Amino acid sequence: MPLSIPAVQRALAEDGLDGWLLYDFHGSNPIARRLTGLDAAPKMTTRRWFYVIPAKGEPQKLVHAIEASNLDHLPGAKTMYSQREKLRDGLKHVLDGLKRVAMEYSPGNAIPYVSRVDAGTVEAVRQLGIDVASSGDLIQRFEAVWSDEALETHRAASERLYRIKDRAFDLVRDSRRAGRRVTELDVQRAMLQWFADEALVTDAAPVVAVQEHAGNPHYMPGPDTSREIRDNEVVLLDLWGKLEAPGAVFADITWVGFTGTTVPDEIARAFGAARDGRDAAIALVKDAAANGRALHGYEVDRACRRVIDRAGLGEYFIHRTGHSLGTEVHGNGVHMDDFETHDERRLIPGTGFTIEPGVYTATFGVRTEINMFVGEREAAVTGPAQTDFVLV
Repeated sequence: MPLSIPAVQRALAEDGLDGWLLYDFHGSNPIARRLTGLDAAPKMTTRRWFYVIPAKGEPQKLVHAIEASNLDHLPGAKTMYSQREKLRDGLKHVLDGLKRVAMEYSPGNAIPYVSRVDAGTVEAVRQLGIDVASSGDLIQRFEAVWSDEALETHRAASERLYRIKDRAFDLVRDSRRAGRRVTELDVQRAMLQWFADEALVTDAAPVVAVQEHAGNPHYMPGPDTSREIRDNEVVLLDLWGKLEAPGAVFADITWVGFTGTTVPDEIARAFGAARDGRDAAIALVKDAAANGRALHGYEVDRACRRVIDRAGLGEYFIHRTGHSLGTEVHGNGVHMDDFETHDERRLIPGTGFTIEPGVYTATFGVRTEINMFVGEREAAVTGPAQTDFVLV
């Protein structure tokens, strides 16, 4: 459904922007296509189009003459072009009076999820004397904020994931006690059946990673890679899913077990560092929400990473602290990241995300992952947080 123009204009005023310039060429900007409703429209879009939403006044459209009707479902005046000189004149016209506009651009490509507009188009706007700012926080408001109903779907999915996690550890424990051989792939296949039983959908099978395989954050068991789960080994489970309902949002968790009675000191130390880093990030998010303080994604990553660095394990934490959650498991909101990117987007009310630090070595890996939701003056973890290994 296309954007609410009054809602966008309120957001622009709050962020001190004169307008939002949405642009696409041949599908180069999926964000702009979704926001304008073009993804749902069976139209040929082979030419450049622009849609300007000013902070005040009527929106403006700039479309090619052979695709003149492509934005007719949106409010606003229409300007057409065909020759390249007319394109420049048309862009100047639809941006008349604006000094600072947002686009799907990130300075230095710091946030590649936002950088959808090519450098030449940004240059063309700047050549008109207009400052271009990132639309990162605007995108969040209209693509990452959960409704009350979406939050309920998340909580329901989370409860089901925790049940599946418990059943998976029980399967490993029961198989070992009975002397039955059990592999990573056996557990994964059982979990997929439990997903069906729980009416959860997912975009990929859950991760079941044992010992050295757990040292690869994106390991996935398969017929050629899966191995038996043996004594005194880490068993890492990473699972994500959502309800099969319109607007449902994902939950995404990771827990670790150990197939022995005593966890070796090196492994226990690694998990303790990840857990404490996770808890430091949680505390920061909760404090900022309670005090109404603006908090950025990179700050959460720093808080978590600082703890793991102090434990002497920073070099083994090789990915960002967390990612946005939405109708896709990796959503369009702020990520908890000052490592892979420098995410300057704010944590805004109504959004959800993961916190999932890990420590990965050549011989084992550990990760602990929880989900958080930020409200107007409160932030909460939406499920149980692991404090120690599950012994299986």
